[in-house]
Amino acid sequence: MRYLLFLSLCILTSCIGKKLQPADLLFHVSPTENAITSVTEGMVDHVAIVLSKDSVIEAISKGVVKSPISSLLLQDGYYIHARIKGSLDKKATLSKACGQIGKPYDVLYLADNDSIYCTELVQISYTDKQGKNIFKPVPMSFHNESGQITSYWRNFYKQYGMEVPEGLPGTNPNEMIHRENIRQLGKYTKQKEK
Repeated sequence: MRYLLFLSLCILTSCIGKKLQPADLLFHVSPTENAITSVTEGMVDHVAIVLSKDSVIEAISKGVVKSPISSLLLQDGYYIHARIKGSLDKKATLSKACGQIGKPYDVLYLADNDSIYCTELVQISYTDKQGKNIFKPVPMSFHNESGQITSYWRNFYKQYGMEVPEGLPGTNPNEMIHRENIRQLGKYTKQKEK
């Protein structure tokens, strides 16, 4: 009986997840559909880079900032803790990410400007041990499951006098979390870090 109890406890502990490490990722899962989740498969709408057990680097409306991890847990929904599989130069990755702090948030989600959005921060920062970027851009998608660009995005870009950048290179959190080189470790809750 004690053995079964011990085995159950071991299984439960392994399901809870691993401790945060620098350069891990925290993906936000929204409880409700929004402009990002309506044009991607799934409910992941943000990603933050773990800097330490207490802080992350993220691109939010204020720009690229260092934030306390506790601020993430104030949001509705939950986070998925993830880690890069394979070769990762953590020092270079975190240095690149920290070098972006202070840059403005990219409300247009374009790769060719000085502003940065959340997955773009990950894409330009994560470097392997040979100095190459780990994440390649993918074609951006602003259409729903029936293939139509949503009215939200048409109206949004119209305000800026632009066409929707459908198909241009970029990234999004729903796509990124499912890449082969990302290992999902489980839900992140503050209880894990006690």
